[in-house]
Amino acid sequence: MINAAKKTRLRQAPPGTLKKALSAAFPYTIPIFAGFWFLGITYGIFMNVSGFSFWYPLLMSLTIFAGSVEFVTVNLLLGAFNPLQAFAMTVMINARHLFYGISMLEKFKGTGLKKPYLIFGMCDESFSINYTAKIPKDVDQGWFMFFVTLLNHIYWVSGAALGGIFGSLIRFNTDGLEFVMTAMFVVIFMDHWLKEKNHISSLLGLGLSLVCLAAFGADDFLIPSMLAIVAALTILRKPLETGAGGKESGESKALAPESGRKTGCRQTKTGCHQITGSPPQAIERKTGCQQTLNSPPQAAI
Repeated sequence: MINAAKKTRLRQAPPGTLKKALSAAFPYTIPIFAGFWFLGITYGIFMNVSGFSFWYPLLMSLTIFAGSVEFVTVNLLLGAFNPLQAFAMTVMINARHLFYGISMLEKFKGTGLKKPYLIFGMCDESFSINYTAKIPKDVDQGWFMFFVTLLNHIYWVSGAALGGIFGSLIRFNTDGLEFVMTAMFVVIFMDHWLKEKNHISSLLGLGLSLVCLAAFGADDFLIPSMLAIVAALTILRKPLETGAGGKESGESKALAPESGRKTGCRQTKTGCHQITGSPPQAIERKTGCQQTLNSPPQAAI
């Protein structure tokens, strides 16, 4: 009965909740719209030139929703039937999604019936937004991530369909067009850099990626770099969190008006000594103060 009630609440979400989530999600997806439409149209044209009708890019973008794999699928469809090769190639190209999924485990908790679609539609761009976006407190996180994923999916499908339909009519040089997505990720990274207080994790990611690029080459560095980044951040998680917390506490102490003044009691063999003043001229005098069990160590009555 409880599960049924939860599902009912999910299906009957207040209209205001959906509107707020959509309004909050849409601005984040505008850069994705530009990139997805260009690449989607290019993909549709590529399919058309390869001899496929517009139904192929439409249905493939709708059901596969993995840009790199969709481009590779064109050659797989034109070549000999080899399902094992297609499976292995798909896993190699999209292996990074394993790390995306692990990173989003906590955020996907409590999303209910939206969770299967969020998993299916988690492309690079949706992951970048849903993982780093600062969602307003009055906006439902689950619906925000849902609309980010849905909008990006719509952009890609519509671009691929238009490219497939008008591919035979459009004639222009598309060399270098794929750099649109690279530029978009640079913008997302810079936005995240400006928002974060500590750049250690970002610098660590860049450094390990460059090392793996030099060691494995441009074609094979992606998976090793992701493994190295995940391992490094897992090992350094506590020091990074402690460093961030220490910085915040240090800032709080700096704001205190009399943070340098030394006061309190010190328990010795000869009694309890009251300490007042600022170091190194702190004055210590013997008093009759007494420590209590229910107070902090320096509290005295």
